[in-house]
Amino acid sequence: MGGRTKEFKTIDEQIEILKEKGLIIKDETTAKEILLRENYFFLSGYRYMFYKSDRDKAFIPGTTFEELYGLFQFDRNVRNTFFKHLLIIENNVKSIFSYQLSLKYGYKEADYLKLENFTQDTARTRQVSDVINKMKRQIRVNGRQNAATLHYLNNYGYLPMWIVVKVLSFGIISELYTILKNEDQRNISDFYKMSEIDMGIFLPLMSNYRNLCAHEDILYDHKTQRVIPNNKYHEKLNIPKEADEYIYGKNDLFALLIMLKYMLRDEEFRLLAYEIGYEIDLLDGKVNAIPLNKILEKLGFPTNWKDIVEM
Repeated sequence: MGGRTKEFKTIDEQIEILKEKGLIIKDETTAKEILLRENYFFLSGYRYMFYKSDRDKAFIPGTTFEELYGLFQFDRNVRNTFFKHLLIIENNVKSIFSYQLSLKYGYKEADYLKLENFTQDTARTRQVSDVINKMKRQIRVNGRQNAATLHYLNNYGYLPMWIVVKVLSFGIISELYTILKNEDQRNISDFYKMSEIDMGIFLPLMSNYRNLCAHEDILYDHKTQRVIPNNKYHEKLNIPKEADEYIYGKNDLFALLIMLKYMLRDEEFRLLAYEIGYEIDLLDGKVNAIPLNKILEKLGFPTNWKDIVEM
């Protein structure tokens, strides 16, 4: 068999590995308890930030276990903050979708799921039927576990769109957007004062981030494959460029913040930015081995990132 297998390591062995790599562990009892509770392999996913370099996989001299754990806690808290606000957007988007489509096509699934309600581009006929079939499958599977859908089915024999969106995933909603007719896409994107093209890029990216947060994956240095288009916030913040491309806010965590700036209400966004700022300050107080600007760089945050709140 090819490849090395990961051996099981006891907590004591895990502690020894960290110490061999130069991590300072002042209180081994607490460190062992944290490793057991939080999972060594997940916690050790944060060690790269504290390595001397990509080549030299040893900790920067003076790095402590508390600093490593501090970054882990920072990521968890920031992830929860983003998740909470992504759920607000998910709910808003579903509400706007169901309103626009019910208004135009009727509110029974026999009406709103008709093929003629979607793009008539013949090259995309297959995509349209794929998405509609996925929707029907999610309605069938998730609908049985949802009190509201069961109530409607039992009492009225059909499911109105505003109930259906509750059992559809954010991923399906973002796919649904891609098969809508252009004028329907415009009606929805206009609500957010953005172009239908940008909306079509934002939705799947936000859906992926939502799932990443829900599964508690490492968030702070996550990079998406797709980039968001250049927009007014890159320009207003004077984000530097390299090879004619903005170096922050394209496929990093700051890009997610920009998307949320477009889609949250001002007071919601202000709260989000305040909570993230608080966590950054807290982390800065805990970490001495690396400067704050290195942490911000990993997040893709420019030093003047807070200015976006007032824009």
